[in-house]
Parts: sequence; C-alpha cells; structure tokens
Amino acid sequence: YFDPLTRERFIPYIIETSAGCDRTVLTCLIDAYEEQKLEKETRIVLHLDPKIAPIKVAVFPLVNRDGMPEIAQNIAKSLRKTFSVFYDDDGAIGRRYRRQDEAGTPFAITVDSQTLKDDTVTLRDRDSMLQDRVAIGGLEEELKKRIWKTK
Repeated sequence: YFDPLTRERFIPYIIETSAGCDRTVLTCLIDAYEEQKLEKETRIVLHLDPKIAPIKVAVFPLVNRDGMPEIAQNIAKSLRKTFSVFYDDDGAIGRRYRRQDEAGTPFAITVDSQTLKDDTVTLRDRDSMLQDRVAIGGLEEELKKRIWKTK
C-alpha cells in the first residue's frame, strides 16, 4: 500500500473482530448435510445432533386406517409435553422418513399392525436407519436416553 500523504509504502495490518451466530450456524448446517447416493435415488440427510435438532421425533401411522392414526396422534400429543414432535400421515412411509431425514429429525416412531397387538411401536434412528420395537409406555424415557445419550 502507498500512502500519498506521507509518500511511504507499507503493508497494512488489519484485524477485524466480529462475533455472530450466522457463520457458526451455517458451518454447522454445512457440516451436517450429506447426500448419500443409493441405487435409484439420492438420500439427503441433515445429521444434526439430537440435542440441537429443532424437531426431536416424528410420529407416523403406517396406514390411515384400523385406528393407527388415532394411536399415532395420541402418542404425538403425549410426547409434545417433553419434545418437539412432528406428526405426518401424508404419503408413503418411505417418503415420510425421507422428509424427516432432510429436516434433521433424529428419530421417527411408526404405529403399525404390531402396535395393535402388543402396544409397541417402531422407533427408527435417522443416522443408522436401524429400527427397534419399543413399548408405548417406555417411549419418553427411551427417547430421553437416545437424545441425551445416557444409559
């Protein structure tokens, strides 16, 4: 740099201090975003840590008959006392899972025909896609363990 007043050449040293959450949030989102190439499609997943995911759990009835929607709505209502919950009964179950994967929802609960027999539901993990059967009465505690990663 050349200063025309003093007629000196020098290298300017500038320190710009700033603090803000926009860069941090954007960095977290970019880091969490993943596109997984599958055989016929691309699976988009937002791997947000369960502690910071805006929606902790999604609740789905497998089909919209046989009392499954009512059971799923009751589960969603009960869990809303503790967690942010998203209820969805629109479209195929695979598409519902994909929509929640894209939104960063770490867990999904599905009410299915087995639920009608033994009061258990399918609890799906977004990152591993593994599914476990969990008793409806133990859902809240199981979700707390998984979200906060306690034993």
